[in-house]
Amino acid sequence: MQQRELGHSGLSIAPLVLGANVFGWTADEATSFRVLDAFVDGGGNAIDTAHGYSVWVPGHTGGESETIIGNWLKKRGRRDDIVIATKVGWEVAPDQKGLSKDYILRTVEGSLKRLQTDYIDLYQSHKDDPTVPVSEPLEAYAQLIKEGKVRAIGASNFSAERLTEALQASEQHGLPRYESLQPLYNLYDRADFETHLLPVCQQHGIGVIPYYGLAAGFLTGKYRSEADLQKSARGGGVGAKYLNEHGLRILSALDEISGRLGATPAQVALAWIMAQPGLTAPIASATSSEQVQDLLNSMHLELSGQDLRQLNQASA
Repeated sequence: MQQRELGHSGLSIAPLVLGANVFGWTADEATSFRVLDAFVDGGGNAIDTAHGYSVWVPGHTGGESETIIGNWLKKRGRRDDIVIATKVGWEVAPDQKGLSKDYILRTVEGSLKRLQTDYIDLYQSHKDDPTVPVSEPLEAYAQLIKEGKVRAIGASNFSAERLTEALQASEQHGLPRYESLQPLYNLYDRADFETHLLPVCQQHGIGVIPYYGLAAGFLTGKYRSEADLQKSARGGGVGAKYLNEHGLRILSALDEISGRLGATPAQVALAWIMAQPGLTAPIASATSSEQVQDLLNSMHLELSGQDLRQLNQASA
């Protein structure tokens, strides 16, 4: 599998990143191990998680996903050939949130312990923190990079304005810069990223690893009616946002192209992201090894110019 450079980070990743937000939530540890095994056996090498996964589950406190990944890394002995990306800053408790320097320096230790590793390949600001200057988290990351605990840094859920400010601060103060951006982006959710953030990323050579590449499962085609929304824990939110004329028009195009190529709608939706200029690799999650194989096949799917035009038109 030909890997792609992630910005100027020095990290190389396959064109698909495994999202670990479901680990410890809709996938228990045994299931998560099978998903991870299938992913790396199929050529994947980058896994995205966060301290905040899965704090939304009753009884969880955050870090559940990292813990499962750490147990898998230790059991399989795969640390050296896996790119681990995790995030800091999402609120896991009223006194545990944000991007202050002190908080980042404290919180990284928990992530390292749960992941059972000495270093994090890509440490990301999970969401912007407007209560601190954009340079403050960069100062924390500079210390962590110097200590060998972090290799590169990235941003998630930043506006174009704040991302630009952070890049300027990095240059002005000799601080490490965000080498990747993790935005919301898929065939349905295009406009904000393409209009505001993509130009910044292309100008500065920032890698892009978008989340919700399958629109919370909608672009797999599993949700086509109100009755379908009962199929999973995510169904309600999916229906409220995506089950409309625009969404169904995209599904129709995915159905036609996937039928023509002998692929699945999910594979076509991910291959479309992989083919976009400036995009490094979409993030997608799975709760079974069969789902993983479906996702992995997207890395081998080549869309024609006609396919891309049809999808662009349907999703415009």
